[in-house]
Amino acid sequence: MLRYTLMRLGVFVGCLVVVWGAVYSGIAPRGLGDSNGLWVVLLALLISAPISFVVLRKERDRASVQVARRVDRMKASLDANRSQEDVADDSARTQGQTS
Repeated sequence: MLRYTLMRLGVFVGCLVVVWGAVYSGIAPRGLGDSNGLWVVLLALLISAPISFVVLRKERDRASVQVARRVDRMKASLDANRSQEDVADDSARTQGQTS
């Protein structure tokens, strides 16, 4: 998961550098007034999102498999804890009835 996040961040930073260069060289329009920095960041986000979606597909699939495994382990752990509580509750009830 960390690898995917770092790769996504790298795509964004690459887009940010390209957009910054395009804006300051006059290829892309500048923002209005003092909003130029925000304009560059938003434009870089807009460009990096579809690039990440296409380029990082395999890495995203690997990360989702890891997340799914982790969720399955947590569900199994919760089910095991529930069954232990049920057994303890049942034994406490049977002991309470026999006393």
